[in-house]
Amino acid sequence: MSRPSPTADPPAGPTRFAAQCNAAASPASRHDIIVIGASAGGLEPLNQVLAALPADLPATIFVVLHLGSRSQLAQILQHSSKLPVHAAVSGAIIEPGHVHVAIPGCHLMLHDRHILLRRGPRENLARPAIDPLFRSAACSFGARVVGVVLSGMLNDGTAGLRAIKRCGGVTVVQDPSNATYSDMPDDALRHIAVDHTAKAHEIGALLAHLAHEPAGQTPDIPFDLRLEAAIAAQELASMEANQRLGTPSEFSCPECHGVLWQIDDGGLLRYRCHVGHAYTAEAVHADQSTRTEELLWNLLRNHQERAALADRMAEQERSLHHEDAAAMLHHRARGYEEDAEIIRRLLQSAGADEPAGGQEEMP
Repeated sequence: MSRPSPTADPPAGPTRFAAQCNAAASPASRHDIIVIGASAGGLEPLNQVLAALPADLPATIFVVLHLGSRSQLAQILQHSSKLPVHAAVSGAIIEPGHVHVAIPGCHLMLHDRHILLRRGPRENLARPAIDPLFRSAACSFGARVVGVVLSGMLNDGTAGLRAIKRCGGVTVVQDPSNATYSDMPDDALRHIAVDHTAKAHEIGALLAHLAHEPAGQTPDIPFDLRLEAAIAAQELASMEANQRLGTPSEFSCPECHGVLWQIDDGGLLRYRCHVGHAYTAEAVHADQSTRTEELLWNLLRNHQERAALADRMAEQERSLHHEDAAAMLHHRARGYEEDAEIIRRLLQSAGADEPAGGQEEMP
């Protein structure tokens, strides 16, 4: 297989997701495009899935693993796979019998029989994210796509899996009882009429079977899916695009602090800002919780330092026989300590873990 440079565009030139998209039809029209998304706890089931796939699989596999700042992920998965596993390369032609793995810092997308890597806006606080891969596959290949969601926290992959379903593809979810982290499988099952639910060690055989099954009819690709694929591909990001997707909310983007536009995706509440950052409601809430905890830890540290500094200033004033000033500073230090204790109790009631390095008390 030819290997273009990692950042090369497809030979056909810039993509046009936002234009009318007709899913490409293969001569056999089978399920020959398989996209897999996983996050926390996803490496083991990924290995199990790949280990069960035959060497002559007539389909191409594409994988996004959130914890994939692992630049050696392809080599790790190769140990389990009979198929060749590659770190994804932008512009590479899609050929059956290969596994392509997302690389750190880039969304892995599909368009016009080519792989596309883009450093587009993060989705659900991740890049690579699962939804851009699933959505772009659905836009380009319609009913030929099989989407798989494995173990993970929060719910990246649900919107993408729903996109595959809307475009006539097949949806597969790891049995939540079999997942180390069941959030992603649970959320997908809650929002989508999933076609297949199976344990990780069963999914490989299921995919091999589906790869030989004829694909159904691909409907017209919905405009909103093409629009969101274009945003991830860095073709389009504007308020006008957001107006076509949803309505402005009172919430701000966790990353750029712009207005978030609310998207009602079949009961799945999602948000996008004009820059293109995208989130599920759960991702926004999780980020808000994290930022609140960080703020409280910083506030606790600040009050501890103010108390310690006020005590030292009191000692200095006392050494100069300025008893009134020393007493005032001592009283102020006790107030800071009382405030710090209130903040500490708030953190304890929220079950917040101490940040790396802990909160050292000032001597």
